[in-house]
Amino acid sequence: MQRRLFLLAPLAATGLARAHHGWSSFDTDRPVWLEGRVAQVRWRNPHAEFELEVPPGLKLPADLASRNVPAQAAAVDGKSLLARAVVPTRRDRRWQVELAPLTRIQAWRIEPLQAGATVGVLGFTFQEEKGEPVLRAEYLFVGEKVYGLRSGPA
Repeated sequence: MQRRLFLLAPLAATGLARAHHGWSSFDTDRPVWLEGRVAQVRWRNPHAEFELEVPPGLKLPADLASRNVPAQAAAVDGKSLLARAVVPTRRDRRWQVELAPLTRIQAWRIEPLQAGATVGVLGFTFQEEKGEPVLRAEYLFVGEKVYGLRSGPA
């Protein structure tokens, strides 16, 4: 029994590490734009997340740099992030998008996303886009609404 627990411990730790990523793993100097169709949603702690199906040939929206973003309690220069946004260099068709903890989602009054919805996300990938196709969301664009996710509303 003791040997089995020893063999399973590294697997459990790996699963926990994979399930939640801190900001330090992400390249916050390089904002990345994704948009597409929501494929699957997990609206739970430690943070809400969803899988996004990205169309081939993804391009930045022509008006992205001029879009308004809401003020957040944290010091985030949203206009600068929009102006510097790029599309990912990797060509994955499915991305895991990490949102904010549910308490922050509730503060912004974000309704749970539904599979099939079309959304845009500005956020950050792992350094040099290595590893899994994961984007940590800074701003979520749903229809005409935009939500900041680094902190609560200002």
